[in-house]
Amino acid sequence: MEVTLLGTGGPGGLPRPGCPCAACACAVGAAARAATAVLVDGTLLLDLTPGAAFAAARAGRSLGGVRQVLLSHPHDGPAVEVPAGLPQPGRVPDGRELALLTGHRVRAVAMDAGGTGYAVTGPDGQRLLYLPPGGAPAGLENGGADAYDLVLLDVVGRPDALAKLRAVGSVGPATDVIAVHLDHDVPPGAESRRRLAAAGARAVPDGTTLTVGGYEEVPDVPRRTLVLGGARSGKSVEAERRLESFPDVLYVATGGTRGGDSEWVARVAAHRERRPGSWRTTETCDLVPLLAQDGPALLVDCLSLWLTDAMDSVGAWDDTEWASGGEKALRERVRELTEAVRGTRRTVVAVSNEVGSGIVPATASGRRYRDELGRLNAAFAAECEQVVLVVAGQALVLR
Repeated sequence: MEVTLLGTGGPGGLPRPGCPCAACACAVGAAARAATAVLVDGTLLLDLTPGAAFAAARAGRSLGGVRQVLLSHPHDGPAVEVPAGLPQPGRVPDGRELALLTGHRVRAVAMDAGGTGYAVTGPDGQRLLYLPPGGAPAGLENGGADAYDLVLLDVVGRPDALAKLRAVGSVGPATDVIAVHLDHDVPPGAESRRRLAAAGARAVPDGTTLTVGGYEEVPDVPRRTLVLGGARSGKSVEAERRLESFPDVLYVATGGTRGGDSEWVARVAAHRERRPGSWRTTETCDLVPLLAQDGPALLVDCLSLWLTDAMDSVGAWDDTEWASGGEKALRERVRELTEAVRGTRRTVVAVSNEVGSGIVPATASGRRYRDELGRLNAAFAAECEQVVLVVAGQALVLR
């Protein structure tokens, strides 16, 4: 089964007409994208968009053999003219299946928002799933071994849709996940590729033809990642974004409750509100047992507060205790943590502060903490497949 992406952009295209944002300003040439439309084996068209016939011609395809046109979502703006020879577009009721004379079977998938998804099975048995912009499947059942070969969805706008599909086995390790309906939420180019790769997805230019079930270089999601950054740099948002498309994440908060500190309570509440509702939270600094267990992905926020707790426990703030065994005890705690990271089977994203570039602390204890955090960050980073530094909300991949 061959799939040609006549467009891969959001409903308004990219750049959006008249939009002055930086992402739209950069979406020129090959980075520009027409509204998403998908041509399957030259016989089935999913979403009819303006200029579809010209887009097909540019891709070396023809719409002359199209026998069915299905819409996945309401199209705003002026009505789209149906090219001569094409059947009138329509939508299949949720849960209903349509059998085409070409041997394709199309099942309508209910969404949690307006629109309809389409599961297409080709004559060769290959399977693809196409979801509308801003939608995630509703009422999914366990997909088991029936993972789709190709999934086309709004990865950037609805990463939780990908998480739901993974949770029921509809997306497996070999599923080729293609981001479509791409809008100006993410700057095009390297930043877009980086964010999609972290979700195990990729984007392709308009006009690309994919062979469903053929070998594709599916991005490998880094299993262990350290996200560094200064205060309010966006490091926690970056870490959370990396796991939005995965189900059953365990968020490990190392900061404790700090009873009576209203400002801290407000910070914690803000973090909770932006995390997906399916994530679970545990408050602990005992990371080694969690890393040793099998289970869902871990998001540890943050190592800086873990170090504060560890230094408290060994008396690191007292020079005498530090010299008489506290320093050695802390080194052992860090060694145990890094060995646990090395041996863990879980996906781990950890957050830590990068403090080595700031002002030299005025106190001996402050300088000690800065030095030990630098050592901890370096040791933890050595065990990670990817290390990212966030500056002013921009993520720089160091490894």
